[in-house]
Amino acid sequence: MRRLLIIGGVAAAGVLLASCATMSKDECLVGDWGQKGYDDGASGYPMTRLEEHAKACAKYQVMPNPSAYQSAREDGLRGYCTFQRGWTEGSAGNTYYGVCRPQEEAEFLPAYRDGRRLYDAVAAVESAQSALNSAISRIENREDKLEAKQAELRQSGLSDDERQKIRDRIQEVRGEIRDARRNAQDAGDALELARREENRVRYELSRRYPV
Repeated sequence: MRRLLIIGGVAAAGVLLASCATMSKDECLVGDWGQKGYDDGASGYPMTRLEEHAKACAKYQVMPNPSAYQSAREDGLRGYCTFQRGWTEGSAGNTYYGVCRPQEEAEFLPAYRDGRRLYDAVAAVESAQSALNSAISRIENREDKLEAKQAELRQSGLSDDERQKIRDRIQEVRGEIRDARRNAQDAGDALELARREENRVRYELSRRYPV
């Protein structure tokens, strides 16, 4: 489990850090590497974060101070690698990069995993609710189309061929409505199951955490 968390975290970090500079020009020129290291440690970033800072500051001809950064980062990690922070990070869905020492991780990781359980349960409810909303919206949209086509069919002056095309389209729309209603039923069932699971997880975790 820990290996998966670390691998997934490093991959996510690579995507995130590649998308934008980690330090501004002013931060690079000020060069407070101790504060930057502490902040990164307190945020649970891996040591490779320093490499990203170096890339961001290279364009301003600024080099980092690794010793100041690393020493302060260790101080920041002491505030990060705690039971309480594990719960906070996990329940927020944040990635854990495997930065805590074994004795600290023994406290951090169980709480982090519990937090992720709650996060995943809440996310499942939100996903099911979104699917249900989409299905309902599709039903409403197709019902409006059906009403418009039925009104079109009542118009005078239509040829037999035009009327048949409208009738064919009405049948198609009715089929789309049936499909959307089935989707809504499935989504509603999934939402109910997801809500039950979220309630179960919350109840189980409420004995140890503020859920």
